[in-house]
Amino acid sequence: MRSSASTPTWWPGSVGYEVYVRSFADSDGDGLGDLEGVRSHLDYLQWLGIDVVWLTPFFPSPDFDHGYDVSDYRGVDPRMGDLAGFARLVDEIHRRRMRVIIDVVPNHSSSRHPFFVQARADRTSPYRDWYLWSDPSVDGGPPNNWVSHFGGPAWSLDADSGQYYCHLFHREQPDLNWRNRDVRRYFVETITYWCERGVDGFRVDVAHGLLKDPGLRDNPARPATGTRRSAFEDFVHRFDLDQDDTPVLYGTWAEAAARYDACLLGEVGASGPDRIARYTKGGGLHSAFFLESTGQEWQPAELLARFRAMHTAEPDRMSWVLDNHDQPRSSTRFGGGAGGARRSLALMTLLFGLGGVPFLYQGQELGLEDGAVDPADRQDPIAHHNPTSLGRDGSRTAMPWSPGPGNGFSTGLPWLRAADRTPDETVSSQQADPGAEVHRYRSLIAARKSYPDLWRASATWLDGPSPEFAMLRRGSVLVAVNLADHEQAALLPPGPWQVVYESGAPDLVDTVHNAQLAIPDATGVILVRS
Repeated sequence: MRSSASTPTWWPGSVGYEVYVRSFADSDGDGLGDLEGVRSHLDYLQWLGIDVVWLTPFFPSPDFDHGYDVSDYRGVDPRMGDLAGFARLVDEIHRRRMRVIIDVVPNHSSSRHPFFVQARADRTSPYRDWYLWSDPSVDGGPPNNWVSHFGGPAWSLDADSGQYYCHLFHREQPDLNWRNRDVRRYFVETITYWCERGVDGFRVDVAHGLLKDPGLRDNPARPATGTRRSAFEDFVHRFDLDQDDTPVLYGTWAEAAARYDACLLGEVGASGPDRIARYTKGGGLHSAFFLESTGQEWQPAELLARFRAMHTAEPDRMSWVLDNHDQPRSSTRFGGGAGGARRSLALMTLLFGLGGVPFLYQGQELGLEDGAVDPADRQDPIAHHNPTSLGRDGSRTAMPWSPGPGNGFSTGLPWLRAADRTPDETVSSQQADPGAEVHRYRSLIAARKSYPDLWRASATWLDGPSPEFAMLRRGSVLVAVNLADHEQAALLPPGPWQVVYESGAPDLVDTVHNAQLAIPDATGVILVRS
């Protein structure tokens, strides 16, 4: 069944860019990125060819989870600006013919949000039912075996009331009760509030997590494998995540967004393509991120198989990513150095031909690896709660704008200390070098705009020489990627075909002979029927 949520008119064919606000650019020297810092670099995003700017949380927050613990859903953290500054930023984005989407964090609030403060202080408060509370189990412990993403039980005892409250993340992030109609109404009103301020859409954090099993049943344990895994991975999350009725929640969101031609993009961590596709086919989301690739290391055949399976289940409405602020950067995961960056760009070439909307994460277009963070400087609560984990800090270090101390991010001490990037990793140096990585990404974005069949035409997967090779026909356009560690040749459909983009350095124009294309290792190409 096709979703009742009509796609926003501006969404098809777009290319998105995630701005992790606190690490993008600092305008006032306090070491924390801010809205004015984003505004000052919009010309760069426009030069790159970006259509959609996704801003991570800038709301008031005590920062137990770096902004994803929201204490006011309708404000701006004073360290990052104010509502007037936000209005200027939106106006400047729109003036450049780009769109802006912002995070909304509906699974949980901050423990310091006034709603939870009231809920905790008074069991008779109407806000008590806005959160998930339970009496202790018979032994006095948590009501079930659910565990937090950050480690430890997903329940904390409120000593004053004698009940436990649920938190699938940090204990300072209590989960909201989405079976309460007032909670549902509040977030629809919040969507409207930001749309009235010019926002073009929303990235919905933990979109699959809102509803929990009403009976709070225990999750099944996974069989032991002999390999190390986190406590969260020890369980099948049958009762705390991705409940069957969760996608239906977004129908009222879609109705509110439709009045403003706004987009709803979900962070959907459901298990498997069919479960993910429910959120766009039967639910109210216009698109969902495919996240299975963001934590995976270099296993090319498996990566290609996963993308193909997801594309088959939902060929039109996915948002495709390799990098984001929650996982190590793909250049690092794919082997590091120039080789890791080359592999990442080759695979990204395929993603630009899958329809839907591809997103880059800030610095990905520079080929950045994870930043070097000293263990003593780690800020991520995952690292603090799990001494053996590196956490997410490596992908969250400051955007390098120019050579020199601080790389042009701030005149002060960055909130997340890390080693400076080398000059050739910075924006200014790469813009001045026609052979640098940023120009290859810019050319890829330009190809998507020049050849709209890449996202508009129906798709057909074609046979390739091995599982590490993928080829997709979309109307007059063909995308082929070779992720093997050696050259491979593929038989092309009847042509003639002309190579209009290739991710690697060699010139492939002369390699199309007798309907056969030889592609070097870790290279993606786009061909147009001439």
